[in-house]
Amino acid sequence: MALDVGDRRIGIAITDAEGITVQVRPTRLRTGLEGDIRHIRALVETDAVERLVVGMPRHMDGAPSRQTRKTAAFLDRLGQALAIPVIEWDERLTSFAAEEALEAMGFDWRKRRKHVDAMAAALILEDFLERNGHG
Repeated sequence: MALDVGDRRIGIAITDAEGITVQVRPTRLRTGLEGDIRHIRALVETDAVERLVVGMPRHMDGAPSRQTRKTAAFLDRLGQALAIPVIEWDERLTSFAAEEALEAMGFDWRKRRKHVDAMAAALILEDFLERNGHG
């Protein structure tokens, strides 16, 4: 499973057991740290997730940003709450690529805004799977 963590929403995507297909899940509107962690833990348990890949935002030169620090703090808490590995993944340009993909599919800006986080999570997961010998 992969997450694209933002201040307001968390994009979620999951793969099948073989790591072949990636499916987006409904975007999580953030309700607070504990509620967000409970929601993700429930998904992990329901879908028997073996590892969680989380996009780590960085500046284009690789330097950490304010959002990097916020995401890292969230990952620390999430890692403590889950009994599976939580893997940081470079997500530079993921949201941009997600916006472009949604635009190419014919989504207007309102629909793109609604789906961009889930699409970004799917792209993070696809990149992880590709670089780790799946698909």
